[in-house]
Amino acid sequence: MTRDWYAWHDDYDQPGSALFRRLTELRLRIREALDQAPPGPLRVVSLCAGQGRDLIPVLATHPRRDDVTARLVELDPRNAEVARAAAAQAGLSAVEVVVGDAALTDHYADLAPAELVLVCGIFGNIVDADIRATAAHCAALCATGGTVFWTRHRRAPDLVPAICDWFAEEGFTPVAVSSPADGVGVGVHRFTGRPRPLPAGVRMFEFVGHDRLTHP
Repeated sequence: MTRDWYAWHDDYDQPGSALFRRLTELRLRIREALDQAPPGPLRVVSLCAGQGRDLIPVLATHPRRDDVTARLVELDPRNAEVARAAAAQAGLSAVEVVVGDAALTDHYADLAPAELVLVCGIFGNIVDADIRATAAHCAALCATGGTVFWTRHRRAPDLVPAICDWFAEEGFTPVAVSSPADGVGVGVHRFTGRPRPLPAGVRMFEFVGHDRLTHP
């Protein structure tokens, strides 16, 4: 059975749930990155953005909101409409929500390299080789000094240490990585290398879904 990714967001509204705690941590880290960003225009891209609950509420109240041009890419049109309405209500006219396959590099060509790159809700739903490949693509999506945000559960087998190593191999240094005791894996890495050209027409990953990965 295919997961209903619109209903999946309901757990965000349950205090104490893993998704609620993950969202709280992500918003904190996004706010910190915006606080520390250099003056001038800021580009943001969000892959598999869902309803934009991590980014949009932070931008809505942040002093740098008018510096940000963002693109959120989400396959489910219901989720995209929620994100689009939230951005409009907050007056974030430079936040664009695109309905499409977030794995395709062409969606980000005109905004990469970006100062903030969100790849949240993905690494628990794709095979390990695609996680490794996506980390490599982040070196094209992310500007020097920019920040990438990612998530991955900490259940066995805990892949978070390997993911950190993969980002390190691509020129990223860790800013914050949640511990196994937190139960929710939130990673924040800063790019210290020189951005690579983003290849056109490339699929970065195949979104399989956690259910299919664990019960093929």
